[in-house]
Amino acid sequence: MKYIIAIIKPHRLEHVREALAAIGIEGMTVSEVKGHGRQKGHTEVYRGAEYVVNFLPKVKIEVATTEDMLDKALDAIREAAQTGQIGDGKIFVLPIEKTIRVRTGETDHDAL
Repeated sequence: MKYIIAIIKPHRLEHVREALAAIGIEGMTVSEVKGHGRQKGHTEVYRGAEYVVNFLPKVKIEVATTEDMLDKALDAIREAAQTGQIGDGKIFVLPIEKTIRVRTGETDHDAL
């Protein structure tokens, strides 16, 4: 089993959710986060004054999936999140050692 963490632009969230649902992945956790990558933020002008915005608003999506669905999930996230602009985000993949559904006690693949 694998754990996918994707950091994307907020306005692409619904596109990613729909793309994952289309391949059969329904469950996910979504958090509003702030951060920056290579672009190191940007400057904005408000009422004539220039401000530096170091941390940009992003959305973090967390998804657990089986090995056989991993490539489909990664492709779905990447394609749905991509705008072609700087700051589109990153996707990280981590191994999952154990999964337990609290309500039923099911484990691993059955718990997903």
